Amino acid sequence: MINKKDITDRFISYVTIDTESDPDSNTTPSTKKQWDLANKLVEELKAIGLDDVTIDVNSYIMATLPSNVNHDVPTIGFISHFDTSPDFTAANVKPQIIDNYDGEDIILNTEDNIILSPDYFEDLLLYKGQTLITTDGTTLLGADDKAGICEIVSAIEYLINHPEIKHGKIRIGFTPDEEIGRGAHKFDVEKFGADWAYTVDGSQVGELEYENFNAAGAKVKVNGKIVHPGYAKGKMVNSMYYATEFINALPKDETPELTEGYEGFFHLYAIEGKVEETKLQYIIRDHDKGKFEARKALMQKLADDMNEKYGRTVIELEIKNQYYNMKEKVLPLMHIVDISEEAMKQLNIKPLIKPIRGGTDGSQLSYMGLPCPNIFAGGHNFHGPYEYVPVESMIKATQVICKIAEITAEKYLNYNYEKSKHS
Repeated sequence: MINKKDITDRFISYVTIDTESDPDSNTTPSTKKQWDLANKLVEELKAIGLDDVTIDVNSYIMATLPSNVNHDVPTIGFISHFDTSPDFTAANVKPQIIDNYDGEDIILNTEDNIILSPDYFEDLLLYKGQTLITTDGTTLLGADDKAGICEIVSAIEYLINHPEIKHGKIRIGFTPDEEIGRGAHKFDVEKFGADWAYTVDGSQVGELEYENFNAAGAKVKVNGKIVHPGYAKGKMVNSMYYATEFINALPKDETPELTEGYEGFFHLYAIEGKVEETKLQYIIRDHDKGKFEARKALMQKLADDMNEKYGRTVIELEIKNQYYNMKEKVLPLMHIVDISEEAMKQLNIKPLIKPIRGGTDGSQLSYMGLPCPNIFAGGHNFHGPYEYVPVESMIKATQVICKIAEITAEKYLNYNYEKSKHS
């Protein structure tokens, strides 16, 4: 049985270390403070008894739990990231523990009147009677993805302390900078040496995902001209008006807040504007590869049409692909999804198999030769002050990791036996 206090204490020890990543940095990790948790994790992995604990110059952590069976079992991996999103501050996280949640509003911060309410966040009602860990309303929590790290470390420690649970060789990996799209960029798949892996980076209990968005980022530079407003007639070009025209020309109902499931979107997430120059930053997302390419083409056509309309370069557009849908790489190996689904069922957890409306390290790793579905870590409302995680969900994720390892060993014992009978 996973100890509730131990997993709570471990999680809090992680989230109180600031590991916010920085998209404007060119280093890996993108912030020096990520090393604070990375070095702590290395020492912790050594202390619980793992082999081959390494951390490279870019703070990628790897370690090994050796097999405790005599037959051949594929090497599997579990991966999470230790950085937190730059969307909201992760400095001075002060977690609050809500025991035996009663289903009512949770006052996160009295001074600023910040309330976590089931009237708005209906998922809260799934956890009545459970223990919730929340923010104090002034920071994010960091369950994305320190919950995943906590669950992997706790599961591996449990397997070490319970050798009666049979498993093959297990590799674990912790990465920086996932939140800025770089978590897998310098991950050494060959060194990791797993046949497949699972990222533990999903949300509510039961989530199991092997499809994700195709993703691109777009930077739009809108050019204007500044002159004194008193002498502006026929001379001033206000870039902010042209930026507004560009924004309004994109489909208004294809934004994150108006789409769900397999529906893609254009997401304008940053604007910086003056008369002379306005900068827009978008992310482009779609599960379907053809629709993804069409979205990028639409943006380019809009830029070209506006430049032609005004007879000069009003719009400069730069689009860069970020990652692709892992489904293409996982479908030929669906047994790795089946194993995780069976693990949940054996633990009386209903699998929630659905597409990720985002991406994980696993989407990039799958294209780097490491097929990598995603399983739940238990948190909700990531990247903001309303983030929370039920402790019971973290315990269930820990149990699923252990069960995946156990089922994999059992599956390949039977496989080898059947193969020997017919050889």
